[in-house]
Amino acid sequence: MLTKSNADEIASYLTDASNMQGGHTARVVFPASTAEVAEVMADATRTGTPVTISGAGTGVTGGRVPFGGVVLATERLARIGDIVHESGGGYATAEAGVVLQTFQRAVAAQGLLYPPDPTEWSCYLGGTVATNASGARTFKYGTTRDYIRRLKIVLPDGEVLDVRRGEWRADDAGQVRLPLASGRVLVAHLPRYQMPRTRKHAAGYFIAPGMDVLDLFIGSEGTLGVITEIEAALLPQPANVLAGIVFFASETDLLAFVRAARAQSLQTRQAGQTRQAGEAGLDAQALEYFDAESLAFLREHNARVPADVAGAIFFEQQISDDTEDELMTAWLSLLETHQALLDDSWFATNANDRQALRDFRHQLPVRVNEWIARHGQRKVSTDMAVPDEAFPAMLRCYQDTLRASGLRYVIFGHIGDNHVHVNILPRDAAEAASARDLYRQFVERALATGGTVSAEHGIGKLKRPYLQMMYGDQALREMAALKRAFDPAGILGRGNMFAEEFLSES
Repeated sequence: MLTKSNADEIASYLTDASNMQGGHTARVVFPASTAEVAEVMADATRTGTPVTISGAGTGVTGGRVPFGGVVLATERLARIGDIVHESGGGYATAEAGVVLQTFQRAVAAQGLLYPPDPTEWSCYLGGTVATNASGARTFKYGTTRDYIRRLKIVLPDGEVLDVRRGEWRADDAGQVRLPLASGRVLVAHLPRYQMPRTRKHAAGYFIAPGMDVLDLFIGSEGTLGVITEIEAALLPQPANVLAGIVFFASETDLLAFVRAARAQSLQTRQAGQTRQAGEAGLDAQALEYFDAESLAFLREHNARVPADVAGAIFFEQQISDDTEDELMTAWLSLLETHQALLDDSWFATNANDRQALRDFRHQLPVRVNEWIARHGQRKVSTDMAVPDEAFPAMLRCYQDTLRASGLRYVIFGHIGDNHVHVNILPRDAAEAASARDLYRQFVERALATGGTVSAEHGIGKLKRPYLQMMYGDQALREMAALKRAFDPAGILGRGNMFAEEFLSES
């Protein structure tokens, strides 16, 4: 098995996109099969060696940053298996180290669609499962969880699980029983906390009455087992997509448009079973927000961005040759009703123009990171989501607080799911301290509304205090007890989601 220990060769495995500092490890191992992963894990359990799973390094919460032990890199688990057509779509298998964009292109070449689309397309498929990744299209299609049919997982002691959806469920008392190949039965108890009332949630273990055991591993952030193979459900590739970036002079009009577009989209989906063939309905697959500060950032590199606007919305909708005119008319009518600046807005109905709009959307985090690098600081970025009724007040809270602070910031993201990212951009250490104080205030406000501290990026190591604020110490002890059932030696993903002190108490 390939192993590296030279400091220069392993330096890139000591951090991730969070830029968390202090990572260190004696060696990085590169298994090329599930059997080799099992070998690594069995040896680590015997010797009590901590193991940190390393994907592509695109995570922003420090989850793959090691503090001792060994790093298990999944990059050699990079094979795509069968891509199979079925009625209404299909499925495909792939190993955990397959790059998401590579997987999406492979299934697209077969006329199929894998919908999850996190902003960073270079992430690994296994990492997207471990974090239950989501993105712009989540508004229509849901999160990664909705597409996982089967997982192959290596437990910390080296046992291999092959878990298919529908095979095992928690009982009414919240107990999980998993028969293992060794003849042992793994018994675990689910924590008793309740999930928040949000469209998206990626903070802590997924818990629901009578839940499918497969869902326990999705979003577990590398703490319960090593995902080595995924079987994912696929949808038919849409004939075409209508996309637009639409500017508004008034934020009141912008928010009213979002509410109307969301309501009409949900109504279209509910009516889908009774709609006649050939009929179309407005149904956004993405509703993304740019505030005025975001647009000012982008205008520095794109003179086409109009000045003196309150914000913009990026939207996408599936269309076909039969429905294109009808749906374009429906969108234009809705935009006119809500005073959109149509003459300044951009629309696309072909692949090249649509990609240009998506590239524009993805330029914002790139420009923000460049700005931060120039100032030698770290951005402070929120990931909270709140229930529908709480979002307008939450957005006002962000804006009013930040304007009063004098800090530079941008607000953008998944407004269809009441989940926007506030990126606070400190210019020096004093501003960085102020930004962290504001972040905590925003977390408290989101939790008071029934929201979540993380809608898509997970907890990792950086956001542990906020998960503790959300659920409390007792819930974290119950999470740690659940982890102990899968990882009695406590070697896997130490420090992710909750501090090691909770493991010693469980």
